[in-house]
Amino acid sequence: MVDVAAACLVVTALLAWLNRRFVGLPTAVGVMAASMLLSIGVMALDAGGLAHAPRAFAERLAGAVDFSDVVMQGMLSFLLFAGGLHVDVRALRRFRTSVAALAFGGTLVSAGLVGGLMAWLLPYVGVQLSLWHCLLFGALIAPTDAIVVASILRTSKAPRDVKVVIEGESLFNDGVGIALFLLVLEATVRDTAPSAGEVGLTLLREAGGGILFGFVLGWITYLLLRGIDQYEVEVLITLATVMGGYALAQDLHVSGPLAMAVAGVLVGDRVRDQAMSEHTRRYVDMFWELLDEILNAVLFVLLGMGVLVIAFTGHELLGGALAIAVTLGARALAVGVPVRIWSRRAGLPRGSWRVLTWGGLRGGISVALALSIPPGPARDTVLALTYCVVVFSVLVQGLTMGRVVRRAFGG
Repeated sequence: MVDVAAACLVVTALLAWLNRRFVGLPTAVGVMAASMLLSIGVMALDAGGLAHAPRAFAERLAGAVDFSDVVMQGMLSFLLFAGGLHVDVRALRRFRTSVAALAFGGTLVSAGLVGGLMAWLLPYVGVQLSLWHCLLFGALIAPTDAIVVASILRTSKAPRDVKVVIEGESLFNDGVGIALFLLVLEATVRDTAPSAGEVGLTLLREAGGGILFGFVLGWITYLLLRGIDQYEVEVLITLATVMGGYALAQDLHVSGPLAMAVAGVLVGDRVRDQAMSEHTRRYVDMFWELLDEILNAVLFVLLGMGVLVIAFTGHELLGGALAIAVTLGARALAVGVPVRIWSRRAGLPRGSWRVLTWGGLRGGISVALALSIPPGPARDTVLALTYCVVVFSVLVQGLTMGRVVRRAFGG
């Protein structure tokens, strides 16, 4: 395991250096694109009989990493806490109704639209997938990925209010999407639809419990940090908050992602302003920014290497193109249309609906959820469709976000 981690870090560092030195793309986009090109290049050379050993090594490296476990049990808690830590809380309070509506209502509507449309349209491109697995795909692809969104928005010149809404939505809809996915996964295994009461209780326990637990966790962290002023200990406490809090959330069967997002927002707002000196705040911010950047880079390198271990058929590639179109269409209907209608009342500038629609980026969380489906042909198909959407989201939507922002706001 140490060898695998070392190899991942070495590859990530080299690709990040190449991107920064010669290309200059946003780190998430650059390292993922470089990782994919490297993987495809190794595959092409191997097909010509020139690189069998490098391909075997790359496949062993990609296969040795349990991506679902690494993301869901490792990286996710740190990245969501780091994202919440730097949210503009005053602005988030102004848009709390919009963020809540998009994170909860928008995610549920989008998941239903994607699942239903994919079940209807996939047979036309030669892909057979049950209704339950289409709904699973809808649940895992509906929430936007806070990790990708934050990474791309750093280089975007979108208005601050629009950034706050997109970041807030992406922070909180992960927990909603994961809870919905687990609910549909259980129904898929049982092959029976859950009752409305079961759906409501599950979402209330997972989402409501996660939010409440996040508040309690953030408040305890505040009380601990208020009484000391030593940056080494305070960094350690925030780290323990994330690792211990996420593990405890799972034991309590509440949403760990929502708990981490809420705890991060609370710590970033109250703790940084009221319980830390300027000296400590600088070190804590630096630690979490560095950890966020490093984990992001490793995550996107692993995503790029996924092309080595995910098998694609011609029909699945057509299904992937269909999935991209359906996902974008559902995002426009579930988020873009309501925002266009209510943007003035919500206090958002005109054109916000375009950025919120195109800025619905998907990433590693969707792939990790797809990998958690029980093995079988249906899982392989869902994984291939998910990977197509994620690659398009990061490389195409991510690279064109700046252009969409300029066209939306006349910049």
